[in-house]
Amino acid sequence: MTALPNLPQNTTLLDLLRAQGVPQERGAYAYEGWELHTHPDLVERLVDLAPRWPVLATFGVPVLAAKGIAAVVACGMGMLLVRLPEVPTEPLESAAPCPPLTDPGQGWYSVCPWQGELSSVESKRLLSLLVQHALSYAASLSEDDSIDWQGRPVQAPSTRSGKVKGRRPSRDTGSRQGGRGRRR
Repeated sequence: MTALPNLPQNTTLLDLLRAQGVPQERGAYAYEGWELHTHPDLVERLVDLAPRWPVLATFGVPVLAAKGIAAVVACGMGMLLVRLPEVPTEPLESAAPCPPLTDPGQGWYSVCPWQGELSSVESKRLLSLLVQHALSYAASLSEDDSIDWQGRPVQAPSTRSGKVKGRRPSRDTGSRQGGRGRRR
């Protein structure tokens, strides 16, 4: 079973991960009921790049999703797959391709999660920005307006206009009602 929803936007990724997934309930490499297909250091790196963001265990692979649509996938030891509308513009080192996801027109790009040519601070900053961009883009692919981009329910706008409908009490509370209003 997977925590990533079976949505049309996730079909290619889910097919790929399902084909390589190996059920494993126990052991050093068990990951939510599946054999882990990502190095533990890369799982930690993914969590570090998107703190407070839930990591979905999907057929033994950690995935970040927005509105249920996959945005970032950590694979093997040295590959982050990011879903973007265009090739990343940051000066980031690419990783090996991952067909069919990284085939032209699929919207997935492979980047190295370690970026050896950059300082660790700059690498983390640029990769964190890239991950946030991928999450925002994935959310934009959703047609579900009942949840926000992090998957939390959206409060429906109030249908009340702020005015109470019905009869208003009379302002004249004078002698006719026995009140203490001013007499004219």
